[in-house]
Amino acid sequence: MATRTAAGRRAEAKVEYDAFMAQCKSRRLLDRLTDKWVTLVLCTLGEGDLRYSEISRHIAGVSQKMLTQTLRSLERDGLITRTVTPTVPVTVEYAITELGRSLLVVVGQMKAWAETHMDQVQVHQDDYDRRTA
Repeated sequence: MATRTAAGRRAEAKVEYDAFMAQCKSRRLLDRLTDKWVTLVLCTLGEGDLRYSEISRHIAGVSQKMLTQTLRSLERDGLITRTVTPTVPVTVEYAITELGRSLLVVVGQMKAWAETHMDQVQVHQDDYDRRTA
């Protein structure tokens, strides 16, 4: 077995987590984190712990299936926690973790940017559509 230098190990690690590289593991995570439902769920939970139904009411248009899948993936990634309280009926609350809160800073800014600049983007889209029609 060949001995690797410290510089060689650093170079391999850099490639392993370089999203521009096809084999990068972080690409799957980046793909998941740029989903609109992830952004909206994190922004919603950034306001405090909520039950499933409260999250669902807060995010217009999200289906039960999509919300469930999003919550499960965020829990799996360690971005939110799911706490079950044995009451009748069972109470389940979701909360954002410290890791999730660090991502919330970024996705919250993206959400705010989209809300602020949508009119400008719409003007450009309309102009482009007229030119290419």
